This record gives sequence, structure tokens and C-alpha cells, in this order.
Amino acid sequence: MTIRVARTADAAEVLAIYANYINTSITFECELPTADEFARRIADTLTRHPYFVAEDNGRIIGYAYAHALNPRAAYQWSAELSTYVKPEATRRGAGTQLYAKLAEVLKKQGVRTLYACVTSPNPASEKFWMKSGFTRVGVFPHAGFKCGKWHDVQWFAKPIAGYDDPVVPLIPFPKLG
Repeated sequence: MTIRVARTADAAEVLAIYANYINTSITFECELPTADEFARRIADTLTRHPYFVAEDNGRIIGYAYAHALNPRAAYQWSAELSTYVKPEATRRGAGTQLYAKLAEVLKKQGVRTLYACVTSPNPASEKFWMKSGFTRVGVFPHAGFKCGKWHDVQWFAKPIAGYDDPVVPLIPFPKLG
């Protein structure tokens, strides 16, 4: 398995993975985007944050990306993570490797805290983030309605750098080299 930076040309394969989740409460998106829209999302993300794919024998089996927790400037040192893996490829380490690569790069960018948002219930995702060193920090009750019922949203957080270090602006992903 290899982890590499996503390209807009990966949009169709990445979208095919996401399609497995569109009719579940794992994502609150209700309609499957187009491949063009997914290519735009990849390109937009890469202007500031990392977006990676996991490949096995030349086929994409998972992807993960980070984005700003909030667009306001004071939030630039926080990043929200999303990870999706083909259902048949789960429990093979792709999610863990993708997360590790994200955390490594985000720390170099200057991010201090990582966040993950999980629709409840989702025991597999909850276990993944807890195993990865995250702590459950809050619940937004009845935050979204999908698949015929209301769902809580849990938030997980993990510090990856100290808060006493000098504060410098976030380094955009393309400038890391």
C-alpha cells in the first residue's frame, strides 16, 4: 500500500468510494456529487491542506483530507479530518496510514489540534479515532436528520503540538515542498 497526494484526475475513483457512504448517516451529504465537483473539492483542499489517497496495486482504496475547522483566521491552527476507505478494504490499515500521513504533514504546517466529527452511532469510526489518540470532547445532540432519523454528532480532538510555542501563520500545503 502506498500513500500519495491526491490529484483531480483521481476524482472518479475517490467518488466511487464516497458513494458507498452517501445513503448512510456517516456523511450528512444527501446527494452524491459529480466527479467534476469532487475534482473541484480536491483542488480547493490542496490549496491549503493535504489530501491523500491510499493505493493498493495501483487502485485507490481510501482517501483522507484535512480542512479548516472554521474559515475565520483564529482557527487556522486547527484542522478537521475526514477519512473514507472502500468497505472491502477496511481493517487493512489504510485509514491508519492515511491518518498518520495527515497528522505528520499538518504538524509541519503548524497545526496544533486535529478534530474529527463522527455521526452517532458509528462504533467503527469512534473506535478508530480513539485508537488514534483522540479524545471525545463533545456531542451536538440531534444535529442532523438522515436515513429517517435524527443523529447526534460527536467531536473528537487530539493536540499534535504545544500551545506555548510561538504562533506563526499556517504554512499552506503547497509551500511545504
